[in-house]
Amino acid sequence: MKRSLLLLVLLLLPVAAGAETIRLSLADAIARAVEKNLDLQVERYNPAQQEAEYQKSRGIYNPVLTFLTTYNDSSSYSATLADNRYWTRTTQLNAGVTQLFASGATATLGFNNTYQSSDQGSMGIGMSNYWQSSLGVNVSQPLLKNFGREATELTIDGARLTKEASLEKLQGKLISTVATVRNEYYKLYSLREELEVRKVSLELARRVLQETQARVKAGVMPAMETLNAEFGMASREKELIDAERVLRDQIDVVVQLLQLQPGTTLETVEVPSRGRYEVAEQAEITRALAHRPELKELKRGLELLELQTRVAGNRTRPDLLLSASASSAGLGTTYPQDMDRLSSTKYPTWGVGLTFSYPLGNRAAENEYRKNRLKVEQKGLEIRNTEELIANEVRSAVRAVEANFKQLDVADRGRAFAEERLRAWARKAEVGLATTKDVLDVENDLAAAKNNQIKAQVAYVNAITQLWKATGQILEKEQIRLNLPDPDQLYAEIR
Repeated sequence: MKRSLLLLVLLLLPVAAGAETIRLSLADAIARAVEKNLDLQVERYNPAQQEAEYQKSRGIYNPVLTFLTTYNDSSSYSATLADNRYWTRTTQLNAGVTQLFASGATATLGFNNTYQSSDQGSMGIGMSNYWQSSLGVNVSQPLLKNFGREATELTIDGARLTKEASLEKLQGKLISTVATVRNEYYKLYSLREELEVRKVSLELARRVLQETQARVKAGVMPAMETLNAEFGMASREKELIDAERVLRDQIDVVVQLLQLQPGTTLETVEVPSRGRYEVAEQAEITRALAHRPELKELKRGLELLELQTRVAGNRTRPDLLLSASASSAGLGTTYPQDMDRLSSTKYPTWGVGLTFSYPLGNRAAENEYRKNRLKVEQKGLEIRNTEELIANEVRSAVRAVEANFKQLDVADRGRAFAEERLRAWARKAEVGLATTKDVLDVENDLAAAKNNQIKAQVAYVNAITQLWKATGQILEKEQIRLNLPDPDQLYAEIR
Protein backbone atom coordinates (compact mmCIF):
# COMPACT_ATOMS: atom_id res chain seq x y z
CA MET A 1 0.00 0.00 0.00
CA LYS A 2 1.21 3.48 -0.72
CA ARG A 3 2.73 5.48 2.12
CA SER A 4 0.19 8.27 1.59
CA LEU A 5 -2.24 6.48 3.92
CA LEU A 6 0.28 6.51 6.78
CA LEU A 7 1.10 10.13 6.02
CA LEU A 8 -2.56 11.09 6.23
CA VAL A 9 -2.95 9.23 9.53
CA LEU A 10 0.02 11.07 11.05
CA LEU A 11 -1.06 14.55 9.97
CA LEU A 12 -4.85 14.27 10.32
CA LEU A 13 -5.24 17.81 8.99
CA PRO A 14 -8.69 19.37 9.44
CA VAL A 15 -10.59 20.61 6.43
CA ALA A 16 -11.08 24.39 6.52
CA ALA A 17 -14.63 25.69 6.45
CA GLY A 18 -15.47 28.00 3.62
CA ALA A 19 -18.44 29.83 5.12
CA GLU A 20 -17.86 33.35 6.45
CA THR A 21 -18.60 33.59 10.18
CA ILE A 22 -18.79 36.14 12.99
CA ARG A 23 -15.98 35.54 15.45
CA LEU A 24 -17.36 35.93 18.97
CA SER A 25 -15.42 36.04 22.22
CA LEU A 26 -16.97 34.78 25.45
CA ALA A 27 -16.85 38.26 27.00
CA ASP A 28 -18.68 39.72 23.99
CA ALA A 29 -21.28 36.96 24.16
CA ILE A 30 -21.95 37.58 27.85
CA ALA A 31 -22.11 41.35 27.41
CA ARG A 32 -24.52 40.96 24.51
CA ALA A 33 -26.77 38.59 26.48
CA VAL A 34 -26.84 40.87 29.53
CA GLU A 35 -27.89 43.77 27.35
CA LYS A 36 -30.27 42.09 24.92
CA ASN A 37 -31.54 38.79 26.32
CA LEU A 38 -35.34 38.85 26.35
CA ASP A 39 -35.70 36.83 29.56
CA LEU A 40 -33.70 39.49 31.41
CA GLN A 41 -35.63 42.29 29.74
CA VAL A 42 -38.89 40.69 30.89
CA GLU A 43 -37.63 40.13 34.44
CA ARG A 44 -36.53 43.73 34.97
CA TYR A 45 -40.14 44.88 34.69
CA ASN A 46 -40.97 43.18 37.99
CA PRO A 47 -38.77 45.48 40.17
CA ALA A 48 -40.13 48.45 38.20
CA GLN A 49 -43.67 47.36 39.05
CA GLN A 50 -42.69 46.90 42.69
CA GLU A 51 -41.22 50.42 42.67
CA ALA A 52 -44.62 51.66 41.52
CA GLU A 53 -46.22 49.69 44.37
CA TYR A 54 -43.73 51.19 46.84
CA GLN A 55 -44.42 54.75 45.67
CA LYS A 56 -48.13 54.01 45.79
CA SER A 57 -47.90 52.84 49.41
CA ARG A 58 -46.07 56.03 50.40
CA GLY A 59 -49.20 57.90 49.33
CA ILE A 60 -50.64 57.38 52.81
CA TYR A 61 -48.59 60.42 53.86
CA ASN A 62 -49.94 62.62 51.09
CA PRO A 63 -52.06 65.41 52.61
CA VAL A 64 -55.73 65.20 51.67
CA LEU A 65 -57.26 68.52 50.67
CA THR A 66 -61.07 68.78 50.82
CA PHE A 67 -63.51 71.48 49.78
CA LEU A 68 -67.20 71.56 50.61
CA THR A 69 -69.87 73.91 49.38
CA THR A 70 -73.59 73.50 50.07
CA TYR A 71 -76.73 75.57 49.82
CA ASN A 72 -79.89 74.79 51.81
CA ASP A 73 -83.26 76.52 51.62
CA SER A 74 -85.85 75.43 54.17
CA SER A 75 -89.27 76.51 55.37
CA SER A 76 -90.50 75.49 58.80
CA TYR A 77 -93.85 75.47 60.59
CA SER A 78 -94.33 77.71 63.62
CA ALA A 79 -97.31 77.70 65.96
CA THR A 80 -96.45 81.17 67.27
CA LEU A 81 -96.14 83.11 64.04
CA ALA A 82 -99.05 84.69 62.31
CA ASP A 83 -98.64 82.82 59.05
CA ASN A 84 -97.42 79.65 60.84
CA ARG A 85 -94.17 79.47 58.87
CA TYR A 86 -90.66 80.91 58.57
CA TRP A 87 -87.79 80.34 56.12
CA THR A 88 -84.03 79.86 56.43
CA ARG A 89 -81.35 79.87 53.75
CA THR A 90 -77.86 78.50 54.59
CA THR A 91 -74.71 78.57 52.44
CA GLN A 92 -71.53 76.72 53.49
CA LEU A 93 -68.01 77.21 52.09
CA ASN A 94 -65.59 74.89 53.94
CA ALA A 95 -62.02 73.73 53.33
CA GLY A 96 -59.73 71.32 55.17
CA VAL A 97 -56.42 69.48 55.07
CA THR A 98 -55.91 66.04 56.66
CA GLN A 99 -52.46 64.59 57.37
CA LEU A 100 -51.37 61.18 58.64
CA PHE A 101 -48.25 60.94 60.85
CA ALA A 102 -45.85 58.07 61.48
CA SER A 103 -47.15 57.58 65.02
CA GLY A 104 -50.55 56.72 63.59
CA ALA A 105 -52.01 60.11 64.45
CA THR A 106 -54.37 61.90 62.06
CA ALA A 107 -54.65 65.68 62.15
CA THR A 108 -57.23 67.78 60.31
CA LEU A 109 -57.02 71.54 59.90
CA GLY A 110 -60.42 72.91 58.96
CA PHE A 111 -61.69 76.33 57.93
CA ASN A 112 -65.51 76.49 57.92
CA ASN A 113 -67.69 79.37 56.71
CA THR A 114 -71.46 79.58 57.00
CA TYR A 115 -73.75 82.36 55.77
CA GLN A 116 -77.31 82.21 56.99
CA SER A 117 -80.31 84.39 56.23
CA SER A 118 -83.86 84.03 57.52
CA ASP A 119 -86.98 86.03 58.37
CA GLN A 120 -86.63 85.34 62.11
CA GLY A 121 -84.67 88.54 62.82
CA SER A 122 -87.58 90.74 61.77
CA MET A 123 -89.64 88.96 64.39
CA GLY A 124 -87.20 89.59 67.24
CA ILE A 125 -85.93 86.03 67.38
CA GLY A 126 -82.31 86.77 66.29
CA MET A 127 -80.13 88.11 63.49
CA SER A 128 -81.71 87.63 60.12
CA ASN A 129 -78.45 87.66 58.11
CA TYR A 130 -75.01 86.77 59.46
CA TRP A 131 -71.65 85.03 58.80
CA GLN A 132 -70.32 82.39 61.17
CA SER A 133 -66.79 80.97 60.70
CA SER A 134 -64.36 78.75 62.56
CA LEU A 135 -60.72 77.74 62.20
CA GLY A 136 -59.56 74.71 64.13
CA VAL A 137 -57.58 71.52 64.30
CA ASN A 138 -58.64 68.00 65.30
CA VAL A 139 -56.11 65.34 66.25
CA SER A 140 -56.74 61.63 66.74
CA GLN A 141 -53.91 59.46 68.14
CA PRO A 142 -54.12 55.69 68.86
CA LEU A 143 -52.29 54.90 72.10
CA LEU A 144 -52.29 51.07 72.09
CA LYS A 145 -53.59 49.31 68.99
CA ASN A 146 -52.12 50.69 65.72
CA PHE A 147 -49.68 52.91 67.61
CA GLY A 148 -46.23 53.55 66.11
CA ARG A 149 -44.35 53.66 62.83
CA GLU A 150 -44.36 49.89 62.13
CA ALA A 151 -48.16 49.67 62.26
CA THR A 152 -48.58 52.84 60.24
CA GLU A 153 -46.02 51.99 57.56
CA LEU A 154 -46.71 48.27 57.21
CA THR A 155 -47.71 48.59 53.56
CA ILE A 156 -44.70 50.82 52.82
CA ASP A 157 -42.20 48.44 54.42
CA GLY A 158 -43.92 45.49 52.79
CA ALA A 159 -43.65 47.09 49.36
CA ARG A 160 -39.98 47.99 49.99
CA LEU A 161 -39.07 44.44 51.03
CA THR A 162 -41.01 42.99 48.10
CA LYS A 163 -39.10 45.22 45.72
CA GLU A 164 -35.78 44.15 47.27
CA ALA A 165 -36.82 40.52 46.85
CA SER A 166 -37.67 41.16 43.19
CA LEU A 167 -34.21 42.70 42.69
CA GLU A 168 -32.67 39.55 44.17
CA LYS A 169 -34.75 37.51 41.76
CA LEU A 170 -33.50 39.65 38.88
CA GLN A 171 -29.96 39.07 40.13
CA GLY A 172 -30.61 35.34 40.12
CA LYS A 173 -31.92 35.56 36.56
CA LEU A 174 -28.78 37.41 35.54
CA ILE A 175 -26.60 34.72 37.13
CA SER A 176 -28.55 32.01 35.34
CA THR A 177 -28.26 33.83 32.02
CA VAL A 178 -24.49 34.31 32.31
CA ALA A 179 -24.06 30.65 33.23
CA THR A 180 -26.22 29.63 30.27
CA VAL A 181 -24.17 31.78 27.90
CA ARG A 182 -20.94 30.18 29.10
CA ASN A 183 -22.34 26.68 28.70
CA GLU A 184 -23.87 27.31 25.28
CA TYR A 185 -20.75 29.12 24.07
CA TYR A 186 -18.49 26.20 24.92
CA LYS A 187 -21.04 23.75 23.58
CA LEU A 188 -20.84 25.61 20.28
CA TYR A 189 -17.07 25.32 20.46
CA SER A 190 -17.24 21.56 21.09
CA LEU A 191 -19.72 20.91 18.27
CA ARG A 192 -17.59 22.83 15.79
CA GLU A 193 -14.52 20.88 16.89
CA GLU A 194 -16.40 17.62 16.62
CA LEU A 195 -17.47 18.61 13.13
CA GLU A 196 -13.83 19.09 12.17
CA VAL A 197 -13.07 15.63 13.57
CA ARG A 198 -15.84 14.20 11.37
CA LYS A 199 -14.45 15.98 8.32
CA VAL A 200 -10.99 14.54 8.93
CA SER A 201 -12.49 11.10 9.49
CA LEU A 202 -14.43 11.34 6.23
CA GLU A 203 -11.35 12.49 4.31
CA LEU A 204 -9.39 9.55 5.66
CA ALA A 205 -12.18 7.13 4.67
CA ARG A 206 -12.17 8.67 1.17
CA ARG A 207 -8.40 8.15 0.84
CA VAL A 208 -8.72 4.58 2.12
CA LEU A 209 -11.45 3.91 -0.46
CA GLN A 210 -9.32 5.31 -3.29
CA GLU A 211 -6.29 3.27 -2.31
CA THR A 212 -8.37 0.14 -1.74
CA GLN A 213 -9.96 0.48 -5.19
CA ALA A 214 -6.50 0.86 -6.69
CA ARG A 215 -5.19 -2.23 -4.93
CA VAL A 216 -8.28 -4.27 -5.83
CA LYS A 217 -7.84 -3.22 -9.44
CA ALA A 218 -4.21 -4.30 -9.25
CA GLY A 219 -5.31 -7.64 -7.86
CA VAL A 220 -3.51 -7.18 -4.57
CA MET A 221 -6.72 -7.12 -2.51
CA PRO A 222 -10.01 -8.99 -2.85
CA ALA A 223 -13.05 -7.06 -4.11
CA MET A 224 -14.69 -7.46 -0.71
CA GLU A 225 -12.32 -4.83 0.70
CA THR A 226 -13.88 -2.22 -1.59
CA LEU A 227 -17.27 -2.83 0.02
CA ASN A 228 -15.74 -2.39 3.49
CA ALA A 229 -14.15 0.90 2.43
CA GLU A 230 -17.38 2.15 0.82
CA PHE A 231 -19.38 1.25 3.94
CA GLY A 232 -16.88 3.06 6.13
CA MET A 233 -17.10 6.16 3.95
CA ALA A 234 -20.93 6.10 3.91
CA SER A 235 -21.00 5.81 7.71
CA ARG A 236 -18.73 8.82 8.06
CA GLU A 237 -20.79 10.85 5.61
CA LYS A 238 -23.85 10.22 7.78
CA GLU A 239 -21.94 11.25 10.91
CA LEU A 240 -20.78 14.43 9.18
CA ILE A 241 -24.33 15.32 8.11
CA ASP A 242 -25.60 14.76 11.65
CA ALA A 243 -22.76 16.85 13.10
CA GLU A 244 -23.51 19.72 10.71
CA ARG A 245 -27.20 19.66 11.64
CA VAL A 246 -26.48 19.67 15.40
CA LEU A 247 -24.02 22.54 14.93
CA ARG A 248 -26.57 24.64 13.03
CA ASP A 249 -29.16 23.95 15.75
CA GLN A 250 -26.69 25.12 18.40
CA ILE A 251 -25.90 28.27 16.44
CA ASP A 252 -29.62 29.06 16.42
CA VAL A 253 -29.73 28.58 20.20
CA VAL A 254 -26.86 31.02 20.74
CA VAL A 255 -28.26 33.52 18.21
CA GLN A 256 -31.59 33.56 20.06
CA LEU A 257 -29.86 33.77 23.44
CA LEU A 258 -27.82 36.79 22.33
CA GLN A 259 -30.66 38.31 20.27
CA LEU A 260 -28.59 38.37 17.07
CA GLN A 261 -30.03 38.50 13.58
CA PRO A 262 -31.59 35.13 12.62
CA GLY A 263 -29.36 33.29 10.16
CA THR A 264 -26.15 34.68 11.65
CA THR A 265 -23.24 32.23 11.58
CA LEU A 266 -21.06 32.21 14.69
CA GLU A 267 -17.59 30.99 15.48
CA THR A 268 -16.08 30.86 18.96
CA VAL A 269 -12.58 32.25 19.41
CA GLU A 270 -11.83 31.05 22.92
CA VAL A 271 -10.63 27.59 23.85
CA PRO A 272 -11.81 26.06 27.16
CA SER A 273 -9.29 26.53 29.95
CA ARG A 274 -7.32 23.51 31.10
CA GLY A 275 -5.67 25.18 34.08
CA ARG A 276 -6.28 23.67 37.49
CA TYR A 277 -8.93 25.55 39.46
CA GLU A 278 -8.18 25.33 43.16
CA VAL A 279 -11.23 24.94 45.40
CA ALA A 280 -11.78 24.70 49.16
CA GLU A 281 -15.15 23.12 49.86
CA GLN A 282 -16.03 24.89 53.12
CA ALA A 283 -14.94 28.28 51.83
CA GLU A 284 -17.12 27.81 48.74
CA ILE A 285 -20.12 26.85 50.90
CA THR A 286 -19.64 29.93 53.08
CA ARG A 287 -19.43 32.09 49.98
CA ALA A 288 -22.57 30.55 48.54
CA LEU A 289 -24.60 31.12 51.72
CA ALA A 290 -23.55 34.77 51.66
CA HIS A 291 -24.17 35.45 47.96
CA ARG A 292 -26.93 33.23 46.58
CA PRO A 293 -29.74 35.61 45.52
CA GLU A 294 -32.55 33.10 46.09
CA LEU A 295 -31.45 32.76 49.71
CA LYS A 296 -31.43 36.55 50.06
CA GLU A 297 -34.89 36.62 48.50
CA LEU A 298 -36.17 34.15 51.11
CA LYS A 299 -34.63 36.21 53.91
CA ARG A 300 -36.43 39.30 52.60
CA GLY A 301 -39.64 37.27 52.83
CA LEU A 302 -38.80 36.28 56.40
CA GLU A 303 -38.13 39.92 57.31
CA LEU A 304 -41.53 40.87 55.91
CA LEU A 305 -43.28 38.08 57.82
CA GLU A 306 -41.57 39.11 61.06
CA LEU A 307 -42.75 42.68 60.50
CA GLN A 308 -46.30 41.51 59.82
CA THR A 309 -46.18 39.37 62.97
CA ARG A 310 -45.12 42.31 65.15
CA VAL A 311 -47.91 44.45 63.73
CA ALA A 312 -50.42 41.62 64.17
CA GLY A 313 -49.28 41.36 67.80
CA ASN A 314 -49.86 45.09 68.21
CA ARG A 315 -53.37 44.72 66.83
CA THR A 316 -54.34 42.26 69.58
CA ARG A 317 -54.22 45.15 72.06
CA PRO A 318 -57.26 47.19 73.11
CA ASP A 319 -58.06 50.23 71.01
CA LEU A 320 -57.43 53.37 73.09
CA LEU A 321 -57.90 56.53 71.06
CA LEU A 322 -56.88 59.99 72.22
CA SER A 323 -58.74 62.83 70.52
CA ALA A 324 -58.13 66.54 70.91
CA SER A 325 -59.47 69.62 69.21
CA ALA A 326 -58.99 73.37 69.34
CA SER A 327 -60.64 76.12 67.32
CA SER A 328 -61.45 79.79 67.19
CA ALA A 329 -64.88 81.06 66.12
CA GLY A 330 -66.19 84.24 64.56
CA LEU A 331 -69.62 85.81 64.01
CA GLY A 332 -70.75 88.94 62.21
CA THR A 333 -73.38 90.47 60.01
CA THR A 334 -70.64 90.99 57.40
CA TYR A 335 -67.80 88.67 56.41
CA PRO A 336 -65.02 91.15 57.41
CA GLN A 337 -66.62 91.50 60.84
CA ASP A 338 -66.78 87.74 61.09
CA MET A 339 -63.06 87.43 60.18
CA ASP A 340 -62.08 90.13 62.72
CA ARG A 341 -63.73 88.22 65.53
CA LEU A 342 -62.24 84.95 64.30
CA SER A 343 -58.71 86.34 64.24
CA SER A 344 -59.08 87.94 67.66
CA THR A 345 -59.22 84.46 69.26
CA LYS A 346 -61.65 85.81 71.84
CA TYR A 347 -63.98 82.90 71.26
CA PRO A 348 -61.83 79.77 71.64
CA THR A 349 -63.13 76.24 71.85
CA TRP A 350 -61.09 73.19 72.84
CA GLY A 351 -61.61 69.67 74.03
CA VAL A 352 -59.89 66.37 74.75
CA GLY A 353 -61.18 62.84 75.12
CA LEU A 354 -60.35 59.13 75.29
CA THR A 355 -62.22 56.35 73.54
CA PHE A 356 -61.69 52.74 74.63
CA SER A 357 -62.87 49.70 72.70
CA TYR A 358 -62.02 46.01 72.82
CA PRO A 359 -63.81 43.10 71.17
CA LEU A 360 -64.75 40.43 73.69
CA GLY A 361 -62.77 37.32 72.77
CA ASN A 362 -60.74 39.21 70.12
CA ARG A 363 -60.53 36.05 68.00
CA ALA A 364 -59.85 37.75 64.69
CA ALA A 365 -56.74 39.65 65.86
CA GLU A 366 -55.36 36.81 67.97
CA ASN A 367 -55.67 34.24 65.19
CA GLU A 368 -54.15 36.62 62.67
CA TYR A 369 -51.18 36.91 65.01
CA ARG A 370 -50.93 33.12 65.41
CA LYS A 371 -51.13 32.60 61.66
CA ASN A 372 -48.24 35.03 61.14
CA ARG A 373 -46.20 33.29 63.85
CA LEU A 374 -46.69 30.00 62.01
CA LYS A 375 -45.65 31.60 58.74
CA VAL A 376 -42.45 32.90 60.34
CA GLU A 377 -41.54 29.44 61.63
CA GLN A 378 -42.40 27.92 58.25
CA LYS A 379 -40.22 30.44 56.40
CA GLY A 380 -37.36 29.77 58.82
CA LEU A 381 -37.52 26.06 58.01
CA GLU A 382 -37.66 26.86 54.30
CA ILE A 383 -34.50 28.94 54.64
CA ARG A 384 -32.73 26.15 56.55
CA ASN A 385 -33.75 23.65 53.89
CA THR A 386 -32.53 25.95 51.12
CA GLU A 387 -29.21 26.45 52.91
CA GLU A 388 -28.73 22.70 53.11
CA LEU A 389 -29.64 22.27 49.44
CA ILE A 390 -27.19 25.01 48.48
CA ALA A 391 -24.44 23.40 50.56
CA ASN A 392 -25.05 20.05 48.84
CA GLU A 393 -25.10 21.74 45.45
CA VAL A 394 -21.74 23.36 46.18
CA ARG A 395 -20.23 20.09 47.39
CA SER A 396 -21.40 18.39 44.21
CA ALA A 397 -19.99 21.23 42.09
CA VAL A 398 -16.63 21.03 43.89
CA ARG A 399 -16.43 17.28 43.27
CA ALA A 400 -17.38 17.83 39.62
CA VAL A 401 -14.53 20.33 39.16
CA GLU A 402 -12.01 17.95 40.69
CA ALA A 403 -13.31 14.91 38.80
CA ASN A 404 -13.47 16.66 35.42
CA PHE A 405 -9.94 17.99 35.86
CA LYS A 406 -8.75 14.41 36.27
CA GLN A 407 -10.75 13.41 33.20
CA LEU A 408 -8.65 15.83 31.12
CA ASP A 409 -5.58 13.66 31.67
CA VAL A 410 -7.54 10.49 30.97
CA ALA A 411 -8.89 11.93 27.71
CA ASP A 412 -5.42 13.12 26.66
CA ARG A 413 -3.94 9.70 27.27
CA GLY A 414 -6.85 8.06 25.47
CA ARG A 415 -6.24 10.17 22.38
CA ALA A 416 -2.49 9.53 22.47
CA PHE A 417 -3.08 5.77 22.72
CA ALA A 418 -5.62 5.89 19.88
CA GLU A 419 -3.19 7.80 17.61
CA GLU A 420 -0.38 5.35 18.31
CA ARG A 421 -2.74 2.46 17.76
CA LEU A 422 -3.81 3.86 14.36
CA ARG A 423 -0.20 4.34 13.29
CA ALA A 424 0.50 0.71 14.20
CA TRP A 425 -2.48 -0.60 12.24
CA ALA A 426 -1.59 1.61 9.28
CA ARG A 427 1.88 0.02 9.20
CA LYS A 428 0.25 -3.42 9.37
CA ALA A 429 -2.00 -2.53 6.48
CA GLU A 430 1.02 -1.53 4.40
CA VAL A 431 2.45 -5.03 4.66
CA GLY A 432 -0.90 -6.77 4.26
CA LEU A 433 -1.37 -7.79 7.90
CA ALA A 434 -4.52 -5.67 8.39
CA THR A 435 -7.69 -5.27 6.37
CA THR A 436 -9.39 -2.06 5.33
CA LYS A 437 -12.07 -2.67 7.94
CA ASP A 438 -9.39 -2.96 10.64
CA VAL A 439 -7.93 0.42 9.71
CA LEU A 440 -11.35 2.09 9.57
CA ASP A 441 -12.38 0.61 12.93
CA VAL A 442 -9.20 1.84 14.59
CA GLU A 443 -9.59 5.27 12.98
CA ASN A 444 -13.16 5.38 14.26
CA ASP A 445 -11.78 4.74 17.76
CA LEU A 446 -9.41 7.68 17.28
CA ALA A 447 -12.30 9.94 16.26
CA ALA A 448 -14.15 8.89 19.41
CA ALA A 449 -11.04 9.58 21.50
CA LYS A 450 -10.73 13.07 19.97
CA ASN A 451 -14.38 13.79 20.71
CA ASN A 452 -13.90 12.53 24.27
CA GLN A 453 -10.99 14.93 24.66
CA ILE A 454 -13.12 17.84 23.39
CA LYS A 455 -16.00 16.86 25.67
CA ALA A 456 -13.66 16.55 28.65
CA GLN A 457 -12.39 20.10 28.09
CA VAL A 458 -15.91 21.48 27.85
CA ALA A 459 -17.13 19.41 30.81
CA TYR A 460 -14.32 20.88 32.92
CA VAL A 461 -15.16 24.51 32.15
CA ASN A 462 -18.86 23.73 32.56
CA ALA A 463 -18.10 22.29 36.00
CA ILE A 464 -16.32 25.53 36.90
CA THR A 465 -19.31 27.48 35.59
CA GLN A 466 -21.65 25.40 37.75
CA LEU A 467 -19.46 26.02 40.79
CA TRP A 468 -19.48 29.76 40.16
CA LYS A 469 -23.24 29.66 39.74
CA ALA A 470 -23.68 27.56 42.87
CA THR A 471 -21.63 30.01 44.94
CA GLY A 472 -23.25 33.08 43.38
CA GLN A 473 -19.90 34.52 42.28
CA ILE A 474 -20.19 34.06 38.54
CA LEU A 475 -20.94 37.75 37.98
CA GLU A 476 -17.85 38.71 39.94
CA LYS A 477 -15.73 36.20 38.02
CA GLU A 478 -16.98 37.52 34.69
CA GLN A 479 -16.78 41.12 35.93
CA ILE A 480 -20.45 41.67 35.27
CA ARG A 481 -22.52 44.20 37.16
CA LEU A 482 -26.29 44.52 37.11
CA ASN A 483 -25.99 47.00 34.26
CA LEU A 484 -29.42 46.39 32.88
CA PRO A 485 -31.45 49.59 32.53
CA ASP A 486 -32.23 50.58 36.12
CA PRO A 487 -35.72 49.33 37.09
CA ASP A 488 -36.26 52.67 38.83
CA GLN A 489 -35.39 54.40 35.57
CA LEU A 490 -37.82 52.13 33.73
CA TYR A 491 -40.47 53.09 36.29
CA ALA A 492 -39.71 56.79 35.82
CA GLU A 493 -39.94 56.52 32.02
CA ILE A 494 -43.54 55.29 32.14
CA ARG A 495 -46.08 58.07 31.99
